[in-house]
Amino acid sequence: MDLKRSDSVTFDVAMEFLKENLGAVLYVDGDADEYRALSRRSFFNEFVDEKGSYHDLIEKLWFHFNNSSDAVVENYHVFIPNAGKFSGKYSKRVNIVFNDVTHTIQMTIYPIKESSTYLFILDELDGGQYIDEALTNKKVDTIQNTFLFSMYIDVVRDTTSSISITEISDEVMNQQIKYSDWRKKIVKMIWPADQDQFMERTDPEYLKKNFAPGKTSSFDCLMMNLNGEYIWVKLIFSRAETDNPEDYRFVYMVQDINETSVKLMSALNNYKILALRDSLTGIYNHGRMETEIFNALDKKRKSKEDISLMILDIDFFKSVNDEFGHATGDTTLKEFAQLIMNYCKENNAVAGRWGGEEFVVVCYGKNPAEAKEMADAIRLKVQENLFSTVGHITCSIGMTELMESDDIETAFERMDGALYCAKSNGRNCICTK
Repeated sequence: MDLKRSDSVTFDVAMEFLKENLGAVLYVDGDADEYRALSRRSFFNEFVDEKGSYHDLIEKLWFHFNNSSDAVVENYHVFIPNAGKFSGKYSKRVNIVFNDVTHTIQMTIYPIKESSTYLFILDELDGGQYIDEALTNKKVDTIQNTFLFSMYIDVVRDTTSSISITEISDEVMNQQIKYSDWRKKIVKMIWPADQDQFMERTDPEYLKKNFAPGKTSSFDCLMMNLNGEYIWVKLIFSRAETDNPEDYRFVYMVQDINETSVKLMSALNNYKILALRDSLTGIYNHGRMETEIFNALDKKRKSKEDISLMILDIDFFKSVNDEFGHATGDTTLKEFAQLIMNYCKENNAVAGRWGGEEFVVVCYGKNPAEAKEMADAIRLKVQENLFSTVGHITCSIGMTELMESDDIETAFERMDGALYCAKSNGRNCICTK
């Protein structure tokens, strides 16, 4: 067969050439979920079975990560049936990794009229044919690699088009799916706590009501990626700007913001800790303990639960600073705070530094007698503990039971009066008011 001489080339000659050179030709019956290879050669002899499931073929061809053999997580396979429907001729380039070798496949699909049957033409491209394009795509990827997904939607016609999943392919995906059907399926990939917001913000009526032509809006949520992991994403909607006020077409995009969001949340959490914790001892600070007492008062009124307050003051702490220095005084405060905090964790109580050498404890579920036992246990632990440098120290404790009629001022006034009583009675003791 001589294709170099134009006068000898006929349609039959060209078809014979294609038959000998095409990678594979497949006949597909979508309704029966089956395909049959009409011809195979080279790499396709191993990659494509002689016959098999059409669903499995679609999964093998493009439900995997680009330039990888790693499959997309099972949850996203719900979209495979839609990817296997074609209303017109369709062409797509896919990268297949098979036996650790990457093959670039040009796939052309011819629907057989008025049926769910197709001819798939598959051919492998030589490296030189697409290397320039690959380099160009790589440059584009460095700019757009945070965008995981995009599509065009028409909420009036209930259609989607131009679907692109960058982790699977650089090219537009085939998906014959209504927007309403897409919402019902994709919401299962959203973190459960964010699903109601997703359904509200993607509702066609919400989009029509809240988006003027040209307006763009977004919201952040957790969404399952193709690996099956939940990551932070930004969901972006932008309404097309046209002269027709009844034209409700949108560009929808999913942007990966996970790394930035995780760093931001870590920083916010650190600032939150700093805002609630005493900078020296690391336990709750004055402001956080005021909140704890407010919450305890609210709980007392609602549940009638027994709740007591105690204030602890290190005896003769000024002499510690005078004799050993402020650095040793700080160390003593840290050790004292750690001791009472550890005890409180085990006894349904919350401890914090009120200021200076004074510490406050909120005791939940303890009547006055039980709370006094707790206070005495703390007093003994302090008395018996060997503190760094200073050795043994003691503390005085004032206690009061919360009343339903209390506010923070009346409760603190009684507690502070009880502390004054303990100090007046010789220190290293407990008084209750």
